[in-house]
Amino acid sequence: MAARLLEIEDLHVDFPTQGAVMHAVDGVGLALDEGEVLGVVGESGSGKSVTMLALMGLVGFPGQVRAKAMRFAGRELQGLSARERRRIVGKDVAMIFQDPTTSLNPCFTVGFQLAETLRLHLGLGARAARERSVELLEQVGIPAAASRLKDYPHQLSGGMNQRVMIAMAIACSPRLLIADEPTTALDVTIQAQILELLRGLQRERGMALVLITHSMGVVAEMAQRVAVMYAGQVVEERPAATLFASPEHPYTAALLAAMPERSDGRDRLATIAGVVPGAYDRPAGCLFGPRCRSFVPARCSQRPALRAWADGAVRCHYPVGDAAREERRAADGAAQAVAA
Repeated sequence: MAARLLEIEDLHVDFPTQGAVMHAVDGVGLALDEGEVLGVVGESGSGKSVTMLALMGLVGFPGQVRAKAMRFAGRELQGLSARERRRIVGKDVAMIFQDPTTSLNPCFTVGFQLAETLRLHLGLGARAARERSVELLEQVGIPAAASRLKDYPHQLSGGMNQRVMIAMAIACSPRLLIADEPTTALDVTIQAQILELLRGLQRERGMALVLITHSMGVVAEMAQRVAVMYAGQVVEERPAATLFASPEHPYTAALLAAMPERSDGRDRLATIAGVVPGAYDRPAGCLFGPRCRSFVPARCSQRPALRAWADGAVRCHYPVGDAAREERRAADGAAQAVAA
């Protein structure tokens, strides 16, 4: 059995706005073992990135973060001083951000930014840091690595900049790597190369990987376990193989149905009507209710809890795989009609 590396319990991230509060993360719980690959999927606005930014301590003002527990390798992260957190973040926990062109500092060379990471966390001298930087660039597949150290980010392509970001992230051999949409704004060929690079590094180093993405296809290819998020909540969490074979939450089923790979080409692609709720239109009951074809007002107007189901967990009153699903929906609908 692999040791538990990451534990997040009842995480909330709120952003107060004029007249309302945006619940960007609403009671999320996640766990990750050493060497495990977890895929986190959902539409924009589902809280995927903010969850990991809260773990990294990067939620800025006016964001408010609270959690029952946020432990890494058994150590509680809440309450750590900025100095203590910096000893963990960037070294044992590293993150690759969505857009490398805005994550890298345009005023400094690639070599300087790589060496800075090595000096701060590993205490390497200038010569040792330079040699290690060259090794890292070679590991991530950048040709003529030594000559690239003098380049600025604008002199490199998007794919090359993303490889530099990956090199910086793995520089201190982290135990946990978080990749937030690592293929954003890259063409399809480069996307495949970056994903293959991440997969190879994860296997070679045995590090845990959290892969945040919109793409169900990427998750199917990379992840061992999947957490599906919607409106700041985890709505389903299951092993990847069984989740793709038999989704339990209507939202998961709708995401899978919308995959182009599942279209036979004769009909229009399936879509999910509506949008993820914001601060002013958040339902009192099931957050997916207004977009769900299985909505039953008598039951779904009550907020469902995340409960153990099948080989994982699901947040739904009528899981897709429930053999008595239609009978219970019909009974609830009839009871509502009688009450009316």
